[in-house]
Amino acid sequence: MTSEERPDEGPKPPEQAPPPAAPRRRGRPARTDAGDGPGARERILAAARAEFAERGYDKASIRGIARGAGVDPALVHHYFGPKEQIFAASVETAFAPALDAQAVVVQGPLDSVGERLTRFVLGLWEDPVTREPLLAILRSAVANEAAAVVFRNLVYTRLMSRIAAELKAPDAQLRSELAAAHLVGVIMLRHVIKIEPMASEDLDRVVAMVAPAVQRHLTGDPAAA
Repeated sequence: MTSEERPDEGPKPPEQAPPPAAPRRRGRPARTDAGDGPGARERILAAARAEFAERGYDKASIRGIARGAGVDPALVHHYFGPKEQIFAASVETAFAPALDAQAVVVQGPLDSVGERLTRFVLGLWEDPVTREPLLAILRSAVANEAAAVVFRNLVYTRLMSRIAAELKAPDAQLRSELAAAHLVGVIMLRHVIKIEPMASEDLDRVVAMVAPAVQRHLTGDPAAA
């Protein structure tokens, strides 16, 4: 049968369009898309500390933190919320070793608390493992008010108030804050501004010279200063 003799086959059915893509769900991304799984929260915190250390609070971003952790930005929001909250979480994690300072205060008599506290706090900054995240916190707190509020609340509620509670002296809160101010000043000159000879002086010698002043702040008679 020739093509002219073939019966009419009728019109062809219209081509079916592909099914529409499923709408993207809001909220927590799927596990396969987000890099979620064991250790995801810890990776995000580590990436946040690195991001804040490298770029500071103002320039750090959720996207940058997510990229460093290998996750979807939505997962960062899911675990921590906005940037202020992940900064607070990363600060608390990085600041955790310093919170042991309260225990140092009660480990011996109050007449030697200045030396113990000075050696402990300055010693944290001698170890690169603890120094780098603490430097990131300090730089962010100095440069940004939102970061300063987070840092101030943590230092006040988790550290200085607890140290003050162990002091048997009037004006305990003020005393603990003056001691902290003295130690932070030494840290700024030694590790941030790096003024010589402070920056390279032997730690034992620095502790020996600073501890009496810290002791006086904590337990001394202000009238005798």
